Amino acid sequence: MSQLQTYVDHKVSVIMNDGRLVVGMLRGLDQTTNIIMQGCQERIFSEDEGVEVVDLGLYMIRGDNIAVIGLVDEEAENALDLDSLRGEPLNPIKH
Repeated sequence: MSQLQTYVDHKVSVIMNDGRLVVGMLRGLDQTTNIIMQGCQERIFSEDEGVEVVDLGLYMIRGDNIAVIGLVDEEAENALDLDSLRGEPLNPIKH
């Protein structure tokens, strides 16, 4: 299949083409990189307030909507204080 198969059952971060960031446990994928994630949270960044976390639960993302997938370093993740983190939201990808 693909190198992404090694990410199954690991926590991943996904940046989608529209600029959204979703973090959760990768549970499966297919040949077109459609993915299934469990325990998902969308993280919404703001320059004025901390990161807003929206629980999504079980989530499926079409492969053509994915810009980047990466493994999450859970030790570094646990050290983050999302309430004090500020950042400009990502813009959608322009083709």
